[in-house]
Amino acid sequence: MINLEKGQRIAVELPKFTIGLGWDTNQSSTGADFDLDASAFILGENGKILADEFFVFYNNLKSPEGAVEHTGDNLTGEGEGDDESIKIDLSKIDHRATEITFVVTIHKADERKQNFGQVRNAFIRIYNAANGEEILCYDLDEDFSVETAVEFGRLYKRNGQWKFEAIGTGQKAGLAEYLNKYN
Repeated sequence: MINLEKGQRIAVELPKFTIGLGWDTNQSSTGADFDLDASAFILGENGKILADEFFVFYNNLKSPEGAVEHTGDNLTGEGEGDDESIKIDLSKIDHRATEITFVVTIHKADERKQNFGQVRNAFIRIYNAANGEEILCYDLDEDFSVETAVEFGRLYKRNGQWKFEAIGTGQKAGLAEYLNKYN
């Protein structure tokens, strides 16, 4: 298993794997549950979503060709391990796709006065769902004190090879901002 640093890239040799996203929250800070949401944007050469249905999130759990599947919304982040998972099958991916970006946002962040500064132990990992073997893990150990959304990482295709890049870039907007960026 490889622990990635921000900006580091690694080739992903498996056609089928699962992206696990996890986090813990400091609940006492706001009194409300933290509902973090994982989303995937399937992008083409131009850096834009192929079509609306290629934005996979809690209200659209599967891409049209079945290559990207969200396993469902976790409203609280309770429990150990992955809080939300996204299954990837690159053998089914639309031929126009060149990148899949993974974003985690805080649902109702403004209303609940929440940000990633109140989130601990956030990570993204890739593992082989067939045998549970972890391929890579990227721990977000930065202090995103005011950010309400973080781009965890991305899969991208170069010369026919899929690679993962650890990104870890935060911003102070929500999901709508990423939709604007990728539409």
